[in-house]
Amino acid sequence: MTEDNFFNLLKRTFPQMLAAISGTLFAISDGMTYGWSAPYIPYLISEISHIETNIHEAELLETCFLMGSFCGLPLTIYLVDKIGRKKSLLLASFVVLLAWIAIGVATNMIYLFVARFFCGMCGNMAFVAAPCYIAEIADSKIRGFLSSIIYVMMLLGCLIVYSVGPYLPFYVPCIIGGSVAIVELLVFSRMPESPLYLLSKNKPEEALDSIKFFKPYCDADKELQEISELLENQLKDKGRFVDIFTVSSNRKGLIIMTVLNAGQHLCAYSVILMNLHTILDAAGTNYMDSAHAAILFAALMLISTIFASTQMDNYGRKALLIFSSILTGICLLCVAVYFNLQHMGYNMLTFSWVPIVSVMVYALVFKIGVGIVPIVVTAEIFPTNLKALGMTLSDSMFIIGGIIAINFYQAVANDFGIHIPFYVFGCFSLFVTFFTIFFIPETKGKTLEEIQILLKGEKPKSVIETPTA
Repeated sequence: MTEDNFFNLLKRTFPQMLAAISGTLFAISDGMTYGWSAPYIPYLISEISHIETNIHEAELLETCFLMGSFCGLPLTIYLVDKIGRKKSLLLASFVVLLAWIAIGVATNMIYLFVARFFCGMCGNMAFVAAPCYIAEIADSKIRGFLSSIIYVMMLLGCLIVYSVGPYLPFYVPCIIGGSVAIVELLVFSRMPESPLYLLSKNKPEEALDSIKFFKPYCDADKELQEISELLENQLKDKGRFVDIFTVSSNRKGLIIMTVLNAGQHLCAYSVILMNLHTILDAAGTNYMDSAHAAILFAALMLISTIFASTQMDNYGRKALLIFSSILTGICLLCVAVYFNLQHMGYNMLTFSWVPIVSVMVYALVFKIGVGIVPIVVTAEIFPTNLKALGMTLSDSMFIIGGIIAINFYQAVANDFGIHIPFYVFGCFSLFVTFFTIFFIPETKGKTLEEIQILLKGEKPKSVIETPTA
């Protein structure tokens, strides 16, 4: 697709883009929450902190956020199907608004623990509901681009908190995060629910109106009929919990999502994002202070995410995953070797640029594939009757991966050295490369029905009917 054709397509699908952007504004707040601990743990354990705490309580803020995500899984499964994708996103934004208020007025650690816990719950709900919603409203030609917007928003949030955290008062991120939640509540509340969800709830007239809003360029009645047929095929048997494990295509989808979602954290994503300042300080570099390095890191991640989101529907999911995982592994192994030599007593001052360069290259290459493709593929590979369940289980793997990575890093780095967890993270990145090559099908440009056929090991009609040269 040429650049002109791409922008013409965006112009034609503007309602879809408006809904995707307004529906994922929450992710800015979530990104701020995710990266919040990096600049604020050093503040909280310092002598100037307005809240009395210690290093162990401060580190618990990271785990608390992820535990909130995990504990929110049952509620996510229920609400995304019960009240819908749109209302779930609005509910999450409202609760996060309250959480930012609690953080802003906090006078002791209890406020922070409770607020971070609920932020985790809401982040989990939003990161299931938003991809679901976007996959169901988006044209297949820009589905990858629209689905990846949520990561752009999240990294924008990280960049904001890294930029204001070290320099402005404690309450400033709370004002910014709360304002973002308010904007989403005001704007996204005016968007229609997805037509597929409405039709699944036996609301054909509302579904037709939704199609006319999102796809004014197509025959709405024909589109409604196609969605109806898709639902009929997928809902012949009501989705059961065991189907996610017993049906081969569902099982394959779950395995893919387990590796990719847990793999993001086991490729050091959460560890670096939440501990970037302390990691760079431990490296002893004199080339750039940790606060400026963190801002550059977040900016590079944001740039690479924007690039990947615009190119995903050109290069495909597999190519970006393979390229990203190889280079991510190399970057992490470079960091591991540096800290290993430092741990052995070598004077690494001459080479103190290595961890900074490695981390910055990591920021660029991780988000091109490993850090963005999973959420796009997640929304594509599960059938409608199991979409919420499949995505929530996959999201649980993301959370569990994060909890394992954070606790593994804290325990091993403190007792044996930072280099050991980075060796593990680097090797896992290379494992993702081989897993992608041999196990993951390409979903670029495929309809949701064609993707289900691919997961069953069959060829879609569009492939069968394409004449060979």
